[in-house]
Amino acid sequence: MSENRAITMDDIARLAKVSKPTVSRALNDSPLVKQATKNRVLAIANKHGYAVNRHAQKLRRKRTNTIAVSLDFGSHQQGHIADPFMFELLSGVSEALGNLNQDLLLCAPTHNDTEAFRKIFWSRGADGLIVLGQGHREDMLNEFAATAFPLVVWGASAPNANYCVVGSDNFLGGQLAGRYLLRKQRRHLLYVGDTSFRELKLRFDGLVNVAHEYPHDIEIDRVELHNFSYDAAYETAKRYLDAAKNHPDGIFAFNDTAAMAFISAFRDAGIRIPEDVSVVGYNDIPTAAYFTPNLTTIRQDCYQAGRVLVSKLMRVLDGDKPKSALIKTELICRET
Repeated sequence: MSENRAITMDDIARLAKVSKPTVSRALNDSPLVKQATKNRVLAIANKHGYAVNRHAQKLRRKRTNTIAVSLDFGSHQQGHIADPFMFELLSGVSEALGNLNQDLLLCAPTHNDTEAFRKIFWSRGADGLIVLGQGHREDMLNEFAATAFPLVVWGASAPNANYCVVGSDNFLGGQLAGRYLLRKQRRHLLYVGDTSFRELKLRFDGLVNVAHEYPHDIEIDRVELHNFSYDAAYETAKRYLDAAKNHPDGIFAFNDTAAMAFISAFRDAGIRIPEDVSVVGYNDIPTAAYFTPNLTTIRQDCYQAGRVLVSKLMRVLDGDKPKSALIKTELICRET
């Protein structure tokens, strides 16, 4: 073979002493090819600088090998995503797609309705859609799912949902937080979160469920936090303290950012954490373990979530109708 000529699949087949179809399957990591044969084919391809023409591959398969991902921009003020967990979740999805040699197409904030999603598929921009965060878009997502486009959503499953949903067990998360606070002998609890969101309402319901089962009278206040940024949560906490006759001795916040903001506002008011008030967040973002004091929280494994979301969507693309799923939900006890 001339050194000036690019190696072809026929050349690899000859050098590896296998058929051309076997080379194709090996390069695409087909389970039909033995691992030893795959290794031999890949070693020859790498040695001679062979690169798979992914564009031609896509055309042959009639798939783009691209998955569109839509974030819930609409639930955040001025389109800003304030919750770090959303980017951790996006990272988990990206890694899972990369492991399957799939590209990721991040939808713009303006691509947030049925018509915009349809155009992505009409233009063959993506094979399927992963939606990270239902927000207040449940009706729109049901409408879009009814058009038979492949769709999987991160959120909380509703009885009338006609699409596959992956999420943590939000009700259990609320129960875990409630039990932790009650074990700390807390009797006046505060829930921080917008209960018009299905996920956040389930977390509140779980907290209330545990309180009702407890033999002592438990008081539960609620602060509806509509802006998810740290600054907004901090200002909300200050206003709450200014208006409250008695501050709570236990706080369950819908996410870690809000929990940290309330801790800061309470400490600035001279209230000790955790001596006077115990606090539980949600998500277990990386900074939760390094915040002072270290934040007790409910963990959602974003990398497990990414794997499950992608796996479910691949099944939808293959014509299956996978059921909704819950990922592991657990309490991470730290200093607060």
